[in-house]
Amino acid sequence: MTNYDEIDFSPLLALTEGEVITHARVRDVRLASGKVLALVTLDNGRDHTRPNTLGPATMTALGETLDALKARAAAGEIDAVAVTGKQYILAAGADLSDITKVGSKANAKLVAQLGHKVFGKLSTLGVPSFAFVNGLAMGGGLEIALNSDYRTVDASAAAIALPEVFLGIIPGWGGAYLLPNLIGIENALEVVISNPLKQNRMLKPQQAYDYGIFDAIFPAATYLERSLAWADGVLTGKIKVERKNQPGKIERTVKWPVAIKMARGMLESKIGTVPRSPYVALDLLDKAKSGTKEEGFAREDEALSDLVTGDQFAASMYAFDLVQKRAKRPVGAPDKTLAKKVTKVGIIGAGLMASQFALLFVRKLRVPVLITDLDQTRVDKGVAYIHDEIGKLEAKGRLDGDSANQLRALVTGTTDKSLYADCDFVIEAVFEEVGVKQAVFAEIEPIIADDAILATNTSSLSVEEIGAKLAHPERLVGFHFFNPVAVMPLIEIVKTQETSDAALSTAFVVAKGLGKNAVLTADAPGFVVNRLLAKVMGEAARAVYEGTPVADVEKAFAPLGLPMGPFQLIDLVGWKVAAHVQDTMAHAFPDRFYSNENFHQLAELPQVVEKDKGGRVTGFTKDAQKVLKGHVGTTPASAESILRRVQDGLAHEIKLMLDEGVVPEVEDIDLCLILGAGWPFIDGGASPYLDREGASERAFGDTFHHPVIRGIGG
Repeated sequence: MTNYDEIDFSPLLALTEGEVITHARVRDVRLASGKVLALVTLDNGRDHTRPNTLGPATMTALGETLDALKARAAAGEIDAVAVTGKQYILAAGADLSDITKVGSKANAKLVAQLGHKVFGKLSTLGVPSFAFVNGLAMGGGLEIALNSDYRTVDASAAAIALPEVFLGIIPGWGGAYLLPNLIGIENALEVVISNPLKQNRMLKPQQAYDYGIFDAIFPAATYLERSLAWADGVLTGKIKVERKNQPGKIERTVKWPVAIKMARGMLESKIGTVPRSPYVALDLLDKAKSGTKEEGFAREDEALSDLVTGDQFAASMYAFDLVQKRAKRPVGAPDKTLAKKVTKVGIIGAGLMASQFALLFVRKLRVPVLITDLDQTRVDKGVAYIHDEIGKLEAKGRLDGDSANQLRALVTGTTDKSLYADCDFVIEAVFEEVGVKQAVFAEIEPIIADDAILATNTSSLSVEEIGAKLAHPERLVGFHFFNPVAVMPLIEIVKTQETSDAALSTAFVVAKGLGKNAVLTADAPGFVVNRLLAKVMGEAARAVYEGTPVADVEKAFAPLGLPMGPFQLIDLVGWKVAAHVQDTMAHAFPDRFYSNENFHQLAELPQVVEKDKGGRVTGFTKDAQKVLKGHVGTTPASAESILRRVQDGLAHEIKLMLDEGVVPEVEDIDLCLILGAGWPFIDGGASPYLDREGASERAFGDTFHHPVIRGIGG
């Protein structure tokens, strides 16, 4: 058993330079019963935009505060201790910038052990400990609560989560042991593994309370007052705390191993076996069913130190930095004061994509949205879809009745194009063909104001060519969404040589208003994401036409760590879209991109591939096999050669894109792939992965990053 009091933590204090200290300020509160509760408030002295974090100096000071409170408890001066946070925030967890500086596996282990030493004091104070979670509590912030004896939560808290698996590590300050023993294995699997893998989904306070993480939930207006009164009730015995989700003997012996086995199978089906942290977390949750807390904490120490010093965490922190910082300050975006104020949006088209646009624009911008199409039947269908989706949001409680009615009233559909006259921003969502897009813009341009902005949602066509017949091509900008529109966080904003700063600025401001991250790209075939996905898909198709079974091709791509295999991805985006993008890329760069006429024949079929229950592609349908007959070779490629070809091809293509100035820096390509293609955080996007695998060196004799983004090692 680890004796944390005997460990020398001084090496960590060398990492504290620049740490924003979160202070633990103590005041005594006399409760109605006459008992005294020492209230510890965590506060880093900054406003709510800079959350409390838990670096080595903060943790050391908190430990000293808890020691002093233990001494006061022994002297009979206090009857309880409670920890809360500054306004809106308990704590956002460990200071990740400190963790990236640990320098050695030994220091990484000290980080885990320091957390266990300090938080462990909350259960050995000699008096009951309470956590009053008054706001955001993530990672170590939530683990403060888990280490306390009792917990309440503010019903308006921004987010509750253990997001560590999303970053390539595990909850290492008690979460992996304490949570399943508090709320049961199935709920713990959801919080520790499933939610982080669902684009880092957070819990709302009510959900966290329903799971059993918290013993009580109170409204924001009276949160502290009621938490103190509730704590008084617990101390005097008037309130009995019942935890219905706490696992019993039957769950531990029967349900627990079954849940772990099912979760393992689901992970292997959904993400493959390349990501380490979900499986390490799974093992910790499995072992938490038995043994002591001290043994559980020791396992967390070992697991965290191993993961923190590995390649996947280093890459995750690079990716995290891109998403948290670079995405919020888009490189190349003009001054936002140049943007035209958007008071009405026009959408050309009323199909599924156009309707998804309309729903997003009306929900986020709260301005009138007009959709048009060739006939009233299509328009009516589009408006009905939007109204239905608003109704679903209302039914789920995400919109109240008044808001839902307001949104419905803001959406209008017509065949009368003259109603575009007062639109400030008009985006097309029509068939992916230059002539069609030119025609709809030619019809609209004379109607709209001279300073109205036109946007095209093309996925791979030349924006400049689309605008070639416009009287004012400077008003046109590429505004490429990814499917599903409501979920995918990226918009590629495409600038032509003609695009004005006003049009570009408006596009960036609108993207931000829609809650999206925008990346500026040059007007090059496929822009960023589709150009690189076309490389992936093309190499997959090449292998099939050589004679490699489709299931083997899918497996060969697994080490890339993408959320789905190439043919599963093609099936998601649509075979017609994929065939069109492939044609665009093969036409632009015939020596580098693979295309085959059978793509279009396959795209005409109602179903091209067969899948297992997990959605993984297992083979082609009989109809697809007939189309392919006579076109497939007899020399299947090995998994190693397929992977090598796609790695080297991606490295070569990314280098060319940088040389061509498609984006300013390789970080922008990685950001696009993370946000637009779901490229995993544990790779850091494509470029760190390609550097580590040697593909960059093979493709162009250098690496994208100097030094290569690697873990610390042993």
